[in-house]
Amino acid sequence: MKHVSILLLEQVNLAGLDNARQGLLEANQFLIQQGKEPIFDVQVVGAQKHVHVNKGLFLINSQIQISKVTKTDLIIIPPVQSPLDEALVKNSEFLPWICSQREKGAEIVSLCMGAFILARTGLLDEKDCVTHWKVGEVFKSLFPKVNLVSEKILTDHDGLYTGGGAFSSVNLILYLIEKMISRECAVYCSKIFQVDMGRLSQSPFMIFKGQRNHADELVIQVQQYVETHYTKKLSIQGICDIFSLSRRTFERRFKKATGNSPNGYLQRVRVEAAKKLLEEGYKTVSEIVFEVGYTDMKAFRDVFKKVTGTTPYEYKSKFCSPLLA
Repeated sequence: MKHVSILLLEQVNLAGLDNARQGLLEANQFLIQQGKEPIFDVQVVGAQKHVHVNKGLFLINSQIQISKVTKTDLIIIPPVQSPLDEALVKNSEFLPWICSQREKGAEIVSLCMGAFILARTGLLDEKDCVTHWKVGEVFKSLFPKVNLVSEKILTDHDGLYTGGGAFSSVNLILYLIEKMISRECAVYCSKIFQVDMGRLSQSPFMIFKGQRNHADELVIQVQQYVETHYTKKLSIQGICDIFSLSRRTFERRFKKATGNSPNGYLQRVRVEAAKKLLEEGYKTVSEIVFEVGYTDMKAFRDVFKKVTGTTPYEYKSKFCSPLLA
């Protein structure tokens, strides 16, 4: 059997912890129904005997403390809740234990914002990683050596696994079940928990908030201008003229501050506006294309799919109320 240690972290997301536990136990049930031995020996492992979460609303008991676990095969790091800086400090006791278990051959899984704990160990340096898209900028600032690939649902690198948002992390659990048991077992579990196994990207769920986590006031003014006038015919040179900047200086400065090119930023703003209109469901895709500043339907479709990973029609079908679609 594989010994699985699901970490009972301070500020743990209870749903994320129990989703992983229930998923692996259901995989065991599938094997038992097939007349086979269960594969996962699942334990909730803590630094302490118990933790209080959600401002004391819940008390969760650990089944064993890390000091008593000398060898484990699979470590699952569930999501932690904000404030993240406090979560990193409060869970620092787990870090050397995780590293020592990795040296002994353990595979390690982080779910959603559990990636912050895994990244703090240094094991993700120079490797791909995903976490919840909402905290992507914070993650990159704390762990610049980690290659954050926000659009993906999961990553798999030599026994280090990371998964996206808290509930989409279930896709990572299904991935592990398929890899460690069988496709048949993963399909069975996906039906039990009613989880779509076909999802490969977080992109359709990402909300673009504008990349303003920087101190360049002039770039912020440009961002505000773009977000106010995106429906009009905007050109990079026209924006440079308005703000009295050379194009080369402007593009370099904008990219440094936001991580996006000016044109890429404009596209993200327009796509985000289009997403909201598609969700409302009152207008056709053709009407929305022109309303957000595009004149070429194909160009809009190409940009929309590049940003969201889906077409405008598929997006509307997924997120618009069936009463309006």
